[in-house]
Amino acid sequence: QLQLVESGGGLVQPGGSLRLSCAVSGFTVAYGAIGWFRQAPGKEREGVSCFSTDGTSTHYADSVKGRFTISRDNAKNAVYLQMNSLKSEDTAVYYCVAPVIVTTNRCHYNGDYWGRGTQVTVSS
Repeated sequence: QLQLVESGGGLVQPGGSLRLSCAVSGFTVAYGAIGWFRQAPGKEREGVSCFSTDGTSTHYADSVKGRFTISRDNAKNAVYLQMNSLKSEDTAVYYCVAPVIVTTNRCHYNGDYWGRGTQVTVSS
């Protein structure tokens, strides 16, 4: 059974940093096809970052490129999202999602496996 558990969200000031973690079971992180999505109130869910289906490359939404970094720890079977230079528009619930696919350099979810989400609020 695939399970995803996010943690690390919280309240941070603009320009600050947070590191989100996703503990994964029932899915092998090393193989890729996993990533992060977010949804702000009243807005559509968007792909933030993900590993390609073969696990060899990473992809980022234009809005976070250069500020966010996705990584993984294969031994722990965990995925992380380091978020730097946070902006108020980054405020959202962040979800760990699997499986994902990449089409035209964009991350898309391809299944029903989502974590509960972790709230990130960027505010003064």
